[in-house]
Formats: sequence, C-alpha cells, structure tokens
Amino acid sequence: MKSKLPDIHLKYAMFLEDEGKFTEAEQEFIKAGKSKEAVLMYVHNQDWDSAQRVAEENDPDSVTDVLVGQARVAFDKKEYQKSETFLLRAQRPELAARYYKEAGMWTDALRVVKEYLPHKLEQWQDEYDREVMSKGNRGPQLTDRLIYDVVLSEVRSPLLSQGKEWEKKGEYNRAIDMYVKITPNMTTDHELVEDAMVKAVELAMKFVSDRAYDVARIACPRLAEIKCYEQAGELYLGVEMVKEAIDVYILGELWPKAKRCAAEMAPKYEQYVEDAYVAFLKQKGQAEQLVDVDVIAGLDMMIQRGQWDKAIETAEQQGYEVLSKYVALYAANLIKDGNTLKALDLFSRYGAPANPQNVNIYKRIITDIISMPGLRSAESYRTWADLRDVLFEIVEGLSKGSAASSPQAQEFDVMLEVIHYYSTRCACMQHKSLDTLAAKLSISLLRHSDVIPCDKAFYEAGVAAKGVGWDNMAFVFLNRYLDLSEGNVSLGDAFLMPGIEEGSLDMLDNSDFADTDIPFEVAVPEKQHLSEEKREEVKEWVLAVSMDQKVEQVLPSDERDTYEACLVAVNTGITSPPCVITGYPVLRNKIEFKRPGKAANKEDWNKFIMATKVSHSPECQDVLRFLGNWCGAPQNPSYSFN
Repeated sequence: MKSKLPDIHLKYAMFLEDEGKFTEAEQEFIKAGKSKEAVLMYVHNQDWDSAQRVAEENDPDSVTDVLVGQARVAFDKKEYQKSETFLLRAQRPELAARYYKEAGMWTDALRVVKEYLPHKLEQWQDEYDREVMSKGNRGPQLTDRLIYDVVLSEVRSPLLSQGKEWEKKGEYNRAIDMYVKITPNMTTDHELVEDAMVKAVELAMKFVSDRAYDVARIACPRLAEIKCYEQAGELYLGVEMVKEAIDVYILGELWPKAKRCAAEMAPKYEQYVEDAYVAFLKQKGQAEQLVDVDVIAGLDMMIQRGQWDKAIETAEQQGYEVLSKYVALYAANLIKDGNTLKALDLFSRYGAPANPQNVNIYKRIITDIISMPGLRSAESYRTWADLRDVLFEIVEGLSKGSAASSPQAQEFDVMLEVIHYYSTRCACMQHKSLDTLAAKLSISLLRHSDVIPCDKAFYEAGVAAKGVGWDNMAFVFLNRYLDLSEGNVSLGDAFLMPGIEEGSLDMLDNSDFADTDIPFEVAVPEKQHLSEEKREEVKEWVLAVSMDQKVEQVLPSDERDTYEACLVAVNTGITSPPCVITGYPVLRNKIEFKRPGKAANKEDWNKFIMATKVSHSPECQDVLRFLGNWCGAPQNPSYSFN
C-alpha cells in the first residue's frame, strides 16, 4: 500500500492543479517526490516567485529552468535587459546571445559574446560578417535589427573598413562607392551612417569634384533620414545646393539656419521659408510665436482655440485697427452665446469705432439690452451708462466722416437719445426728489416705442405715472399695454382679441394717442415683457380704476393745446427740442447748451443739479459729465456742471 502512496499523491496533485488550487497541489507534488513537477506547474502559470522557492527548497537543479523560463517570457515581451539578467543568473550567456541573434539584434549578441564568451568572439564575428555581406545588396529588405555594434571597437562594418582601405590607397572613387553602400536600413547605428555619408561627400568634394553633386544627392537624404539635418544642410551648401539645404533645415525645424541661408545665399527663397515657418507654427498650434511673423494668422489661431482673452490681449499690442477687428469678432461670438453684457463691456473697455462692419453688432447689443428684463432700477445705471458712452463714441465717429448725414447716423443719434433717457432714469430713481423726472423720462421713451419693445415702453410709462400720482396717464398707458400684451398671439398663448389680426397691431384703437408723437406703427414684440402674474396685477388695477370712474381716459395737455410730452404742437406744427434731462418739450424757461438743438427745461435742470449737489451721487455726476460731452456747456445756467 505504501508503494502506491506516491502515485496517489501525484494524481491528487494533478487534480488540484487542474482545479487551480496550486498551493495544495504543490504540497501533494512534494509528497509524491515530484518537486520538479511543482516547479513546472508554477513556471507554466508564470508564478516565478513560487517556482523559484520550490526549486531552491526541493530541487536545486530546477533553478536554472525557472530562470530560463523567465528569460524566455521576458524576451518575448521585448524586456531584453531583464531577459539577459535571468540568463546570466542561470549561467547561460550563450542562450542570451542566441536569443539576440535570432531576433536580429546583433549588437547585443556580439556584446554578450565579447563579455562572457570571449573565446567564441571570432566565430560569432565571422558569422555576422557573412550575414551582412550576403544581405548588403538587399537595401530596404534588411531587417532594422541587422546592425553593427559601435560598442565593439574591433567589430566595424566591413563596408566602412573596406572604404577606409580604399581611401588609404588613394582609390577615392572606390572608397566613396563603399561608403554610400551603407544605408539606414542596414543598421540602427546612426553614428556609423553619419560617418560614412560625411566621408563620402567630403571625399567627392575634395578629390572627385565631378561626382560631388551626385554623391550629395545620395548621402544628404540619408543624413536627414537619421535626423542629422544640420550636417545634411552643411554638405548641401558645400556643393552649392542651396534650395536643398534650405529644405533640409526646414525639415529639421532649424528655422534660424533656414532663414539665414535664404537671406545670405538665395533671397528669392526668403518668402518660401517664411511661408513654411508659418505653416509649421500653425500645425504645431504655436499661436504666440505665429503672431511674431503673421499677426492675423496667430490671432485667428487663438480664437479658433477659444483663447479670446489671449487674442484680445495680443491684439491690443498690435495697434487699434487690429484690436478693433478682434474686439468685434469676440463681441459677435459673445452675442451668439447669449452674453451681450460682456460684449458691451468689450466695446466699453477697448473702444467702439464707427466701422460699417460693426454696425449690426452694435444694433444687436442695443436691441438685446433694451429688451433685457431686470434693468429698470437704480442698480442698473452702469449698464445703461456704458451703452450710452459706447453709442456716443459711435455717433461722434459717424459725425466726422462722409456718413454724417446718412440715415444710419440719424438712427444712432436716436438710439443715443433713447439710451441716455434710460441711464438718466436709473440715476433719478435713486433719489425721491427726482421721481417726477424719472416718470417723465419713462413717458418720453414712448416717443421711441417703434425702436424699443412697445409693451415694455407702455408698461414702464404707466407704472412710472402711477407712482407719482398721474393716474390719467397711468390708466391710458397701462390700458394700451394690456391691448398690446393680450391682442397678439405672439405675445400671449394663442389668444386673440376680437378684431385684431394674428401678428398685427393694425386694428388697435389709437384714438387715445391722436395728435401725439407716439408712433402707431410699431413692431410686434417676440415675447411678453411681463409674467402672467404681473399682467393680471395690471389688469386688476386698470379694471378697478375704470369702475371707479374718477380717472379720465385722456392725456394731459399744455399751453399749446397739445399732449404735454409731445414735441410737435398740434395747431402750429412747431417742433420743440426735447429736454436733455426729461425728454419733455422745452417751451419757455429753458437752459440752452453750446451744441445747437440741445436744451433743458430750467425747472427740471435746476432740480437735477440741486439733487446732485446735495447727494453727491456718482451716478448723477456721471450724467452731468456725459451731458457736458454731448451738449457742451450750458449758455445760461442757474447752476453749472461743477
């Protein structure tokens, strides 16, 4: 029974191995007296530590097998140094050399032989020489691993050695022929190829000048192939192949050499080099360097990569013309992304030239901000003031050119006035004493409801009038607001008032606004200015006032028998200038300014000046600063700007 026990342990071990229970299998192999089988089990599963342990403890002769197994696996993984270390530990250097040779790695094979098997070096050298010479004429078909090892000084390429022999004998043509047989496809020893190519060209230039050109055409591309661009360029220049030298410098990205070569030897190629350099910088994405040679291309690259702030910073250093172009491009991009306020900030910071190509951008900024909710408060002053100052710069620019009297210039004049009213209204809203001025500004804006959202204009005018107790006007304006907001499908939810056509305001009752300068023909707003809840509040107030019957649905008239905010007198047709503080017509007691056509109602002007002096409001002071630029100094002031 005892004689069968090892077989039982062996079979059980094999069963455990199949089950993947290697530790238990190891114990059974050892009990069966089959330690080598345990080692091989671990080798098969590449558990090298376990294989090494079992071999050292139970079967020392198997240690070599473990190391050889590890070496084979490492070599197959291209971990050549690791594989060599294992084989040297196993005292199998000849196996390491054989692995290298079979892989075509003659450099490493000869190195191992020289260090560990010196008595076999001559034999291996002969085999290597036969290999090279037999395949030397195949050129590109040779494996890249068939090389000559520069580490072994005594193992030099037969071609190079033979070339030197011919050179010593003065057989320069034969030496050149031998050198040019060495190609990058035959060896990875780039130093060997470099030496051979340089030798070939130098010999040709010195001793066989009629071959120099042809030899350079063979040798220099090989130098470029192994990235010896500088040497290739110098050799090309040695045989006066300037264009080829420039090309190889470009290939090697040696731009200073390429530029100097073109400038000193072939100026006709300077633009060629410059174009290549620009293309290189574009390909590499080096926008900052590209700016130095092609500003526009560099800046375009920055914006293509979304580096807008960097582009603007760089453009600022290139002069106003370049800067304004990229500010406009950035602004257009911001507007497209819904960031109109940042676009405005760009023009506020860097200037807004009156360029025709910018007109649509400016108009879009104006339209977006006028339609923007949440800007009817004192806190919104800076936004309106920035837009006002930008528009003033545009208007001033247009006034100096041939477009001074063009419809476009007149359009921007009107928009400047509108935005000035908005900004001044925000400044007035900070002071209770200026509530009536703020209300007048909201009412004056109705004059421009053809360029601002009409529902917004009437709502704001109505609320402002209501706030200062002008209930008649509030009722008329808010009633009109309801007609606008509820009478058009694009403003409501597909609800049409009787008699009003979809998408049209033509059938609205305009009798309340007869003999005023409030336009009837206005654009249909694309969306509601107020929420449904806010609209209901307005509707309730209008309904309550109409039921009370204490408020007349009529606009107040002045001494001209004309609606008090209308600039044109009904009976005479005389047009009065708008007050620069309120937008109301300037009739009798007035302040005139240096710029023709600019005036203010004296009472409103003095009220604004006094509030500014008392409050030291930065916003009111800024309004006066702007008026000084826009209107000039007042000619008969009760109070000055200061």
